[in-house]
Amino acid sequence: MKNFLKFFLVGIFFGIVLVKSEAVSWYRIFEMFKFQSFHMYGIIGTAVITGIILLLVAKKSHLKTTQGTYLRVPLKDKGLVRYIVGGSIFGLGWALCGACPGPMYILVGTGVFPMLIVISAALLGTFVYGILKRKLPH
Repeated sequence: MKNFLKFFLVGIFFGIVLVKSEAVSWYRIFEMFKFQSFHMYGIIGTAVITGIILLLVAKKSHLKTTQGTYLRVPLKDKGLVRYIVGGSIFGLGWALCGACPGPMYILVGTGVFPMLIVISAALLGTFVYGILKRKLPH
């Protein structure tokens, strides 16, 4: 229960940051996909750079995960095609509905209730993938 509260509070903070930075704004996302604004690219780039720095600091200082094991980054997979296909599907879905998975829930919290349809479709897609996973090329 203690971990739940910590993660819940971090999630609320993350949601507030995304709303205040306009990262969940459909118009900002639309601008990004039309290459009309640097705003979203700046947010994403800042997140990537921050992640790299924090990962390097965590590895250098031998920080442990919440399970008590040392932080370990798995080796890169050599299947580039699957990442291109998966990323393209993800990007098309993002462009179509104007939100990626995290902000979908945040948008519901801000009162954008039609996003519940998008969340239902995402859950259905995940369920179908789970059924077809063994039959798909990986």
